[in-house]
Amino acid sequence: MSMKIRLARGGSKKRPHYAIVATDSRMPRDGRFLEKLGTYNPLLAKDSENRVVMNVERVKYWMEKGAQPTDRVARFLEAAGLKEKTVRNNPKAAVPGKKATDLAAKKAARNAAPAEAAAEE
Repeated sequence: MSMKIRLARGGSKKRPHYAIVATDSRMPRDGRFLEKLGTYNPLLAKDSENRVVMNVERVKYWMEKGAQPTDRVARFLEAAGLKEKTVRNNPKAAVPGKKATDLAAKKAARNAAPAEAAAEE
């Protein structure tokens, strides 16, 4: 059985509240889970101590049993010191697309034309 430690969404529309749960990876996001390990409330301030609350002993137990945390839960575990920090590198995310590159080139050419005319005088 492939185990995951992931978030299960609760709360009303536009007011999310998540439970950190241990579950079989084949179960739906908000469906059946084996154990609730904590909570995550994204509406609280980032420095609030109640934003992420976890039962550390149970998280360690499930990770020893082979449960894999999802990306977001892995970040919570890194912040708590339960998991070593992984290097995340996506260099293509900052590179503008073809359309934006063409637009920037046109804008640079348009701005350079009046500057050249002023320099000739």
